[in-house]
Amino acid sequence: MDVKEAVAKAKTYVAEAFAGESLTNLGLEEVRFDDTAEAWSITLGFSRPWDAPKIVTNRLGRDLDLNRIYKTVRIADPDGRLLAVDDRVPLMAEG
Repeated sequence: MDVKEAVAKAKTYVAEAFAGESLTNLGLEEVRFDDTAEAWSITLGFSRPWDAPKIVTNRLGRDLDLNRIYKTVRIADPDGRLLAVDDRVPLMAEG
């Protein structure tokens, strides 16, 4: 599958898995392909209604939404099968 198909599948998996949580702002954050495992790792970010906005500016002057949730979805390339959904904690850049 190509990257667009993998991202679409990841978004569908996350939307369905968290359907009862009224996700908003579901968006792509990162994509990686592991040649050895023949699997896509796609990081998606989203917000939930109970997550109050909490913006912090890091040392590089970038705003970070500390209440945005990030999940990495692993998808098998040959058949599109869901392998895992894991928490992805963003690294805080230091200057």
